[in-house]
Amino acid sequence: MKKILFSFILAGIAFSTQAKVTLPHVFGSNMVLQQGKPVVVWGHADPQEKIEVRLKGLIRKTVADQKGAWRVTFTAQKASFDAFTMEVKGDNTILLKNVVVGEVWLCSGQSNMEYTMQLHKGYKKPAVGVDRAEEELRQPGNPKIRLFLVAKKKGQQDDVETKGWEVADPNSLAQFSAPGYFFGKTLQQQLNVPVGLISSSWGGSRIEPWTPLEAYQNSSTFKQETRNGETNIEHAVAGEMYEAMIRPLAPFAMKGFIWYQGESNLMFEDARYYAKQKLLIDTWRKNWKDKNMPFYYVQIAPYYYSKRKDKTQHHVEALPWFWEIQTKCMNIKNSGMAVVTDLVDDLSDIHPSYKWEVGRRLALWPLAFDYGQKNIVFSGPQYKSKKIVGNNVILNFKHVGSGLQCKGDQLTWFEVAGADGKFVPAEAKIEGDHVVVSAASVRSPKQVRFGWHETARPNFFNKEGLPTLPFRTE
Repeated sequence: MKKILFSFILAGIAFSTQAKVTLPHVFGSNMVLQQGKPVVVWGHADPQEKIEVRLKGLIRKTVADQKGAWRVTFTAQKASFDAFTMEVKGDNTILLKNVVVGEVWLCSGQSNMEYTMQLHKGYKKPAVGVDRAEEELRQPGNPKIRLFLVAKKKGQQDDVETKGWEVADPNSLAQFSAPGYFFGKTLQQQLNVPVGLISSSWGGSRIEPWTPLEAYQNSSTFKQETRNGETNIEHAVAGEMYEAMIRPLAPFAMKGFIWYQGESNLMFEDARYYAKQKLLIDTWRKNWKDKNMPFYYVQIAPYYYSKRKDKTQHHVEALPWFWEIQTKCMNIKNSGMAVVTDLVDDLSDIHPSYKWEVGRRLALWPLAFDYGQKNIVFSGPQYKSKKIVGNNVILNFKHVGSGLQCKGDQLTWFEVAGADGKFVPAEAKIEGDHVVVSAASVRSPKQVRFGWHETARPNFFNKEGLPTLPFRTE
């Protein structure tokens, strides 16, 4: 009897260790599949196991390779709120329920992207208006928006760690990215299609861990630093978050990326941030095999960096200098930047309020460029050119929208300098689509700068309410 029982135990162990058809965690019930792009489905099984995948009446069959890997591809699908079940069948069957087709975006960065809908301890409510995150958490679930939160992990991982896809409701929203959610909500309302949001962020992280080491090794700018097996870029481990929190998500089809990061790189006044952001964008697009995937990001907010009690003492112009680098990043193909200089109540808080407006401003970019909505004003005024006439400097701008406006009695944070390069506060007046700048003490002006201070919260906007980008003319 004992021998028979032992045999049954061995048989049970053998049965339990047999491989089953598996899918990456990014596939699950409640998920959103990207419309308009081929749907790639992949996973693992026993070597040579026959696999069948069913999606909206379509069937794809394949056989797992010698390592058990398999992949099938479906033609692009149209967006629809009609939910369906996706079936993956081998020796076992996986049923993914309540699946829809719509728009999928990846939200990443550091703490201002990670910043949750649930109010933080010590949170200060916005000085203007109501807290829309707080209001949103009182609402019932919204099945038109689905959320996928990636857990924090470092180093090489076969798959992301997550609770899976969830319908947006007070419980799932509480720990989800606030700017990411309001970005998605704006898209959903404007496009009237399902929206899926993947949040993969880490507070305090620098940009280097979000880009694989291999990319730095192959970069002409950084390859010397990674020779002889070096894995650090300026004391940050390259790729440690990318390998655990980004790479395993590909090639799950999605529309594009939004990014809110930079504070941790400003801390050491990173002069190579443009090269690093370009490398990140190029690598992510390569990972998804789509060199045109849009990448929209947030210019970091005004903050007392010079008053931080850390090892470095920043000067008050370090932040606008970094803003200038972030502005340059818009030269990267299919990139755009949301400006948030006006969304700060407390300059000692590196996590400013109004995340709902951050998300909305980010969403204006894809609405204008990727979804073809005409007449969308997606940016505040950007400096274009200057003309010196006597002791006046006439500034020209692009993205003026329906016109320029001053939210106050007179424009603030304009400065002018002569040949000596010494800037003094200037008087600035809006005249049509131009701004005329002058200072009584500067008879022959040469340069103008605007918002050139870490505390600058200027009152210069277009009539659509989008703030002007800080700039200097030279």
